[in-house]
Amino acid sequence: MPIYEYECDACHFHFERRQRFDEEPIVMCPECQGKARRVIHSVPVIFKGSGFYTTDNRKRNAIEKAEEEPSGKGKEEEPSGKGK
Repeated sequence: MPIYEYECDACHFHFERRQRFDEEPIVMCPECQGKARRVIHSVPVIFKGSGFYTTDNRKRNAIEKAEEEPSGKGKEEEPSGKGK
């Protein structure tokens, strides 16, 4: 069961409750009986594993071949239309 965090609008009291997903949210503060609301937090995103960097995507042979070939198309072609 998840633990939800609540805050009172009147006295700003923070409290947590362990509730099922299908339970109704708590609407009353246990300290002052004021209106309470559920506090929503942003979820952190953590990238783990390989494949998140450009160097992780290529195999070692592809990197070595790319370094050996000159920049551009690789082999230069003869211009077409000229006779031999």
